Amino acid sequence: MSDTFVPEPEPINEISVIPVTDFRNSNDAFEHRLAPVSATEKAEVYLATHPDVHLPAEVRRRLVLGAVEPQTLAGIRVERHRVETGWLMVISYRAYSPMVSLAIENDRLLAEASYAADPRAAGGRKALAMPQSHPDHAVLMHPDEYLDILESVDRSAKRVLADNPQEVGERLVERPLMLVPATFTSETGEPATDITAVDGNCRLSFCYHRVTVPRGWVDDSLIGESSREIVKLLPSHLMQMPLAARRDLVRKVIKREHRRLAEPPTGTPTDMKSRNEAAMALNAITVPVQVIVGYRDDDPDRRMQRFPAAVRALLMRMNIGGKPFDLGAQNAVTAEEIINGLYAEGLLAPEAPSQAPALRDALIGRGTVTDAMQALDLNPVLPDLRFALVMQQLTHKSPPFNALVRSKLQTSGHLVLSRRNGPIVELGLRSYSAGRDLKSKRTALETGCLWQSLVDNPWVVENVDTDEKIDKLLERAETKETQATLLLGALGVIALVMSGHLLAAAGSAEAITGTTIARTSVGKIVEGLLERKEGREILADAIKKVRIGEAPRWWDAERKELVDQPTSWKGSTYNAHVRSAVRNGFAATGKGKGKTTAEQEADALTLFQERLNEAVYRLRDLIDLREQHGTTDPLPWVEIEASFDQVEDLTADLRFISEPKPRNR
Repeated sequence: MSDTFVPEPEPINEISVIPVTDFRNSNDAFEHRLAPVSATEKAEVYLATHPDVHLPAEVRRRLVLGAVEPQTLAGIRVERHRVETGWLMVISYRAYSPMVSLAIENDRLLAEASYAADPRAAGGRKALAMPQSHPDHAVLMHPDEYLDILESVDRSAKRVLADNPQEVGERLVERPLMLVPATFTSETGEPATDITAVDGNCRLSFCYHRVTVPRGWVDDSLIGESSREIVKLLPSHLMQMPLAARRDLVRKVIKREHRRLAEPPTGTPTDMKSRNEAAMALNAITVPVQVIVGYRDDDPDRRMQRFPAAVRALLMRMNIGGKPFDLGAQNAVTAEEIINGLYAEGLLAPEAPSQAPALRDALIGRGTVTDAMQALDLNPVLPDLRFALVMQQLTHKSPPFNALVRSKLQTSGHLVLSRRNGPIVELGLRSYSAGRDLKSKRTALETGCLWQSLVDNPWVVENVDTDEKIDKLLERAETKETQATLLLGALGVIALVMSGHLLAAAGSAEAITGTTIARTSVGKIVEGLLERKEGREILADAIKKVRIGEAPRWWDAERKELVDQPTSWKGSTYNAHVRSAVRNGFAATGKGKGKTTAEQEADALTLFQERLNEAVYRLRDLIDLREQHGTTDPLPWVEIEASFDQVEDLTADLRFISEPKPRNR
C-alpha cells in the first residue's frame, strides 16, 4: 500500500443555461428555439414603414433574422438619442451573437495602428479608411478591400481576448452592444451588408470564443485550415457566410448543445467540463443589442452626410466608464472628430472649398493619402510635410474654428496650446507609424510641440521638398519673415524629435554638457533656436539630413559652421547640447564660463519662468482632468492651503525684485 497522497480533483461547479425567452420544452425546461422565417415577416413590414427607420431592405432583413424574438420587432419602440448634429434612432432587443459582426476598426487601437499617411507603410498592416456616409440610409460605407477588413476584425478579436477578458458564458452578456449597419464598396464578392458593433467588441469576441463548431459546419475555404476538426469561430468566418448559412449555423449550434445537455450526466470531471462548455456556448449565443436604425440631421439638406460623425460622437460619449479609451486613443478619436467636424462645417480650406476633401483625407491619414497630398501640391513621400500640415491646420485662430474645436474637446475657456497639442500629436505621428518605436517621440511631443507664434500668426505649409527649397526657406527666415520662420521651426521640430535628437529633458543632461539646460517643451526649445542664427542653421540642416536618414550636424562655435557630430554622441547627447545652447548660447562650454553676473541672473530668471510655466501647465492638466471626469466638488482646503501659501509667497518675492506694475491712466 502506497503512502503517497493523491489530492482529489477540485469539484467543478455546474453551469446552467440561463433563460432568455419564455419558451419551455416538454420537460418544462428553457430551451432556445430559432423562430421560423415566417415569424419575421410582420417585423420587416413594420420596420419598412416606420418613419424613423432609414435602412435598405437587405439590412432590415438581417435585423429580423438575427433577432431571438423577431415577433417583438413588429411594433418595437424607436428611441431617439441626441448627438451634436441631430438625432440617432435606436431600437433595443436581443440578437444571436453569431449574426452580429465585430467592429470593422477598433478605435481603441487608433494610436497604435499603421497608417497610409506613412510612406513606409505601403504593403504592411494599415489602419482602415474612415467609413463614408450612404446618400439615403443610416448605413456606414467602408471603402477598403474586403480582405483588409477581414484582417482588421480578426486582429481586433485576438487582441481583446488577450487584453480584456470577459465573464461570458457562465452568465449572460448583460450590457447591450451598440450596433450599426454597414455596407462595402470593395468588389471582391463579399456580402453586400452587415450589422457591426461600434461598442462591445470585447463582449462579442468572447461570445465567438465560447462557440466551437466541428469541421464541415464552416466552409474550409473560409477557415484556411482544412485539417482542423474543431473550429474556433473568428469574425472573418462569419462575415463571409451568406445570411441563410450564418443563421443555419446558429440553429446547428443550439441543437447540438441542447442535445449534449439532455444526455444523462455521469458525474466525471470530463463529462462536467463538456456539459459546462455546452451551457456556456448557449449563454453566449445571444446578446442584448441597441441598433442604430436611422438618423435625422438638424439640417435636413445634409441628409446622411454627417451620420458617420454622429455615430462616432455617440461612441465617445459611451466610453466613459468600465474600460475607457487610453489617452492616446482618446486623442486619436477626438482628432478625427475635429477634422470631420471642421469639414462638415466648411471650416477646412474655406477660401478654397474644392480642396477641402483632399485636406480632410490628408489630415486624417487613412485611405488615399498620396492622392490627397498631391492634390494639395505637397510631396507625399515626405512625412514631415504632412505632419507640418496637421500643425498648421490645428493652430488656426478664429471664433467659429475655436468654438468647434472646443466642443469636440469638451472643454470651455481659451483654446490654449496644451489643449491643441494632443490631437496634433496623434494625427502627426500617423506619418511615422509603420514599424518603429514611437514611445520616446510621443513623450517628447506631448510635452508641447507648439509655441505661441504658430497660433498668433497665420502661416501655410509650402512644398519644400528639396535641399534648394530648404536653403531658400532659411534665407527668408534670416530676414525675419514670419511665414518662413514658422515653417522652418515646424519642420525642424519634426525632424529633430522624430530622429531622436530632441526629446524630453533627461536627468543626466547637465552632467553631459557641464552647464544648465532649458528644461522645457520641445516647441519652446525650437522657438529658442529660431531666435539665433546658429539655431536656424541647425534646424534647416536637420530637415535635410533626417530626410535622407542621416544624423543632424552640430554648430561649431569656434569655426562658426556646421560640423558632423562627434562619434561618441548619441541622440540624448545632442538633445542635452541643444537644450544647453538655448539657455546659454552656442559658445558656452562650461557652467557659468565667461558669463557676467547680469547674464547669470538672467539665466536664473529664465529658469524660474520656465518652471513657473510648467506649474501652470500642470494646473491646467488637473483642471482638464476634472472636466473630463465631470468633477464639480471643490478641493478640500487642507489639501491646497500649502499651495495657496506658496503662490502668495512667490507673488510677494517677485514684487520685491521687480519694478511696480505700470498703471493704465
